[in-house]
Amino acid sequence: QVQLVESGGGLVQPGGSLRLSCAASGRFFSLHNWGWYRQAPGNQRDLVARIRNDDGTNYADSVTGRFTISRDNAKNTVYLQMNDLKPEDTAVYYCNRLSAGRPFWDWGKGTLVTVSS
Repeated sequence: QVQLVESGGGLVQPGGSLRLSCAASGRFFSLHNWGWYRQAPGNQRDLVARIRNDDGTNYADSVTGRFTISRDNAKNTVYLQMNDLKPEDTAVYYCNRLSAGRPFWDWGKGTLVTVSS
């Protein structure tokens, strides 16, 4: 079982930026596709960004142009750069390996992002 540790969340004003990190234990990190999800209170957990093992990326419409997903295979880490944050981005953010487009590992604890003035 791989451990997923998300970090980098916090309180930020609208229009601000945050960079989230997700460190994964285990082997073969570079072979896998990875995604960032988020879950706001009362909502389902949704995929907002994904990065393939060839570094190709895809984004949900709600974050396109504002969020950037990247990876550092040497550090077994996936990042999510979030710019121009909006109150509706407030959520707990999680990462996971993707397999056939679905989360593969048990979830980590996530990192809370709160966008508020």
